[in-house]
Amino acid sequence: MRITPRTLIAIPVYNEAAHVDSVLAAVRPFGLDILMVDDGSSDETPRLIARQPVHCIRHPVNQGYGQSLRDAFAFADAHRYDWVITMDCDQQHEPRFIPDFLRAIRDDDADIVSGTRYLCLEGDAPPPDRRRINRIITAELNAALDWSITDSFCGFKAHRTESMARLRLDVTGYDFPLQFWVQAAALDLSVREIPVSRVYVDLNRTFGNGLDDPARRLATYRATLARELTRTDELRRVDALSRLDQPAQRPASLRLA
Repeated sequence: MRITPRTLIAIPVYNEAAHVDSVLAAVRPFGLDILMVDDGSSDETPRLIARQPVHCIRHPVNQGYGQSLRDAFAFADAHRYDWVITMDCDQQHEPRFIPDFLRAIRDDDADIVSGTRYLCLEGDAPPPDRRRINRIITAELNAALDWSITDSFCGFKAHRTESMARLRLDVTGYDFPLQFWVQAAALDLSVREIPVSRVYVDLNRTFGNGLDDPARRLATYRATLARELTRTDELRRVDALSRLDQPAQRPASLRLA
């Protein structure tokens, strides 16, 4: 029997009072510790989270989706979780797929287990501009990194905590995945994709910071991608030096036959 490594569920949340209780009710039965990262919500979200048996990081003001993920990785590292599964709180990530991530974690053959909405036959049709931009950016990432991922923007992922600690992340917004993928490739992290359903509850959901304009959003993503590609050699050097300075690492996970 394989033992599941110690795993945290991290859920970034911003003004999700309509969904907090139902999402947590669906996640709790899996018996994992839960971290809510409240990114400066101004509605009833903080009060609802306070009533739940979960860990919580609260930003006094909105800092961005990328910052919430960075905080989740730091929390997982500080509290010695082996893995952290990230999912959204807008009901677009269905908790019924959590067992699939846990099985992939137990297989222990990847540093990142990434959900993909485009290897799944079921689900809603994505908004055309989001699908177009996802397709363009995913193709450009694959060309630059010599990869073959199918969904570069799905936030439903499992991350090996030890591997996340090697990244040098500083992007705070929705362009976070571009920095994440380029750095993962630079450090030769292994990636496995698993299918998850496509769910679009609110087709009018806003990105903020001017990114609702598709042209500006695509330009922002491309600028972050270009910047990170120029920094890869520096990242490799910093990572190599830091690993030389570290004592032997504890095993990332425990597997028993």
